[in-house]
Amino acid sequence: MRYLITSDLHGAPGPLEEILRFYDAQHFDALLLLGDILYYGPRNSLPPGMDCKRVVQLLNSRADSIIAVRGNCDAEVDQMLLAFDMMADYTILVDAGRRFFLTHGHHYHAQALPKGNYHAIIHGHSHLQGFTHAPEGTLIINPGSPTFPKGEGIPTFATLCDGVARIHRLDGSIISECNV
Repeated sequence: MRYLITSDLHGAPGPLEEILRFYDAQHFDALLLLGDILYYGPRNSLPPGMDCKRVVQLLNSRADSIIAVRGNCDAEVDQMLLAFDMMADYTILVDAGRRFFLTHGHHYHAQALPKGNYHAIIHGHSHLQGFTHAPEGTLIINPGSPTFPKGEGIPTFATLCDGVARIHRLDGSIISECNV
């Protein structure tokens, strides 16, 4: 299957619309949402351009193709608006014999690995895109953030297709790739 992976949307419809155009044009099978979908957290003021109701509309229209996990800024009140489940701290995706651990990244990440054997651990939270490897060799994928990127400041998302993970700019161009 072909997966598009994003995290840390934080209620921004503009980047989500760009991602969904790429999703449709490239015919992906599922959208993996790694948390922090609607809100930016109580310590931050609401940035301009945020429209949680629009994000809800865009995502609910695709609920049947979404696999989502809860981020540290997601709450039960958010779940009440969404037509897909997003309250689990993690989920395990199995595809073509490969096991993928999907989580937001505030509990499990490169310094706090989950128990078990996985081909990749996929998480967001840090807003820093890239690939790393755990000491035992497990690939760790972070799609970055399309809304509030850190590091190089490039809005990004990721894809996972036929054993290859890629980090993309919002225009779809590939920044980096890694075999899983």
